[in-house]
Amino acid sequence: MDKILVLDDDQNLLNVIKMRLEASGYQVATAIQAETALEIAKEEGIDLALVDLKLAGKNGIEVMQELHQIDPEMPIIILTAYGTIKTAVEAMKRGAYSYLSKPYDYHDLLLQIKNGLERSRLSKEVVRLRDMVEGRYGFKNVIGKSEKMKKVLAQVRQAAESESSVYIEGESGTGKGLIAKALHFASSKKDGPFIVINCANIPENLLESELFGYEKGAFTGATRSKKGLFRQAHKGTILLDEISEMALFMQAKLLRVLEEKEFYPLGGEKPVKVDTRLIAASNKKMKEEVKKGRFRKDLFYRIYVIPIELPPLRERKEDIPLLAEHCLKKIAKDNKKEIKGFSRGVLQKLMLHSWPGNVRELENTIECAVAMATQDVITDDLILPAQTTDGERLRPLGEAKKGFERNYVIQLMELTQGNISRASKLAGKYRADFYDLLKKHDLNPQDFRKK
Repeated sequence: MDKILVLDDDQNLLNVIKMRLEASGYQVATAIQAETALEIAKEEGIDLALVDLKLAGKNGIEVMQELHQIDPEMPIIILTAYGTIKTAVEAMKRGAYSYLSKPYDYHDLLLQIKNGLERSRLSKEVVRLRDMVEGRYGFKNVIGKSEKMKKVLAQVRQAAESESSVYIEGESGTGKGLIAKALHFASSKKDGPFIVINCANIPENLLESELFGYEKGAFTGATRSKKGLFRQAHKGTILLDEISEMALFMQAKLLRVLEEKEFYPLGGEKPVKVDTRLIAASNKKMKEEVKKGRFRKDLFYRIYVIPIELPPLRERKEDIPLLAEHCLKKIAKDNKKEIKGFSRGVLQKLMLHSWPGNVRELENTIECAVAMATQDVITDDLILPAQTTDGERLRPLGEAKKGFERNYVIQLMELTQGNISRASKLAGKYRADFYDLLKKHDLNPQDFRKK
């Protein structure tokens, strides 16, 4: 039940307002002095306040500002006498939700209170969503402190406040499903279902019945009716993963659902209306798929409302130590193994790998290392056993060493964005020795710094 604070130096008016508001289902706390009202606001949870503009010994605007210091989100309605409208407008500029002139209509008062409480609830929900998305590095399960991942999380925060379709693009293993799930649970549909279907894993002739369901007798073998995934996702979110693999005839059917918010189950005669938020994902460049005629342009613009692009792991190597530590703790716990951490050199080895399989490959690598570990630390021989091509085996030793050394230095400089102190520390070298390496390979630190 919402609780309302009423501050007015007219005791008779206070009694009348209290009676009217309690009759409308509100809890009411009253105060005839500003100090009493402020104490009530500090000690009790107040959802909305009614404050008289002219109080004995104190200005209502001053009281409003003190109440906002206690709760910045509290909506405050200023009660004014005739002839003080100009001052009331000034109060709104200072943060009041609205004002009412005395004598006022109680229906207007109740409407103002209802609207003020609704706006307050929406405002608090937005704050809750932002707090959920923003943390030290973002969502609880989204690990990353790189600028690219911060940008992704900022986009997710904005998308969570909208009902629009979202398209997530990224290589396999970058975490598209995780981002989609985080977006769902940060959205207004968080209490609804989160349904996932991989379009690449369902045969073309079965995808329609999976998405839209069917009625009994719709086809041979349909001995009972079945709810489709869109219907199961009503009031929630559906993720169509690898949507680029959807056949053209199914793309046309999906377009109709997005346009009309309804569909016909196979064999059904009545349309089924759905309120479902769509998230689509793909590891392909969808704009290229449209150009090649493999994906409908009209459907593309329907799903490509809020695009989010996930960077591959090789482009956010700053996140590798965090991800590696996170994976190690989780996998060691799941496997009931007491492993303290990585031995010296493991993180360097992880940082230098290109990770074509992205975060999924990193997780699998660490899972394998945990399974094979016989000590309480993960040693570098358990991480990414050397795999070279025949051509690399035939290179002279000196040439291979020089090539490795140059690539090693380049990756360090890219990782540290040209910061010599950080790069030399990662390499285990003195600054002067690291400068010699740069000179040897004709590398300029300035080329790696942000312009």
